[in-house]
Amino acid sequence: MAKQTWKPGNMIYPLPAVMVSTADKEGNSNILTVAWTGTVCTNPPMAYISVRPERYSYHMIKESTEFVINLTTKQLAHATDYCGVRSGRDVDKWKECRLTKGSASSLKYAPVIEEAPVNIECKVKSIQELGSHHMFLAEVTAVQVDEAYMDENGKFDLNRTGLIAYSHGEYLDLGKKLGTFGYSVRKKQAGRKSKAAGGKKADAQNADGKKVNGKNAVSRKAVGRKRTKARRKADR
Repeated sequence: MAKQTWKPGNMIYPLPAVMVSTADKEGNSNILTVAWTGTVCTNPPMAYISVRPERYSYHMIKESTEFVINLTTKQLAHATDYCGVRSGRDVDKWKECRLTKGSASSLKYAPVIEEAPVNIECKVKSIQELGSHHMFLAEVTAVQVDEAYMDENGKFDLNRTGLIAYSHGEYLDLGKKLGTFGYSVRKKQAGRKSKAAGGKKADAQNADGKKVNGKNAVSRKAVGRKRTKARRKADR
């Protein structure tokens, strides 16, 4: 298979397309769409976003050291794109996208987007000035989830929310499930278990309803012959 070699660039796709909500200490708030975002650490829980310094929200995040990562869905696709191509200097994105400000549970300034199924509240720990983008490394201080997606067992069904992703300039539906974490290993184990279960089932179906293994198993045909002989002997 032939391949081309291109100049260095970011081709790690797909990515989450999230709406980041933030505010400054004077109460001015804004929403920006970010694809350069992800998990950094589990314990303590940490995440990052990378933002161009010229973006309107940049000074808000730097001043308040707070932001919220709001996950996006198919229903929020239009708003997600709009908040990425329009500047908060010119328009009120909350109003234009009909989005609702909500209160964060652990932050003082940054609001959450009520329409998002998940709001990840973050507190900035450090800023890395890397080049075109500055990376805000942050600790996750709280997570809010929409109760509409809780199942009967009290489990949050995130994949039922209709999440979208961003890949090479396009927004995509995540599509159907292909497997679950660790399924490649479980498939092999399940195969061995099925084979073993099949053998046990066959044993259980042997003569007289008793479990008999291996070469000592008595066939149903042999049992039938024995019963027939016993009846004939009784008739005599």
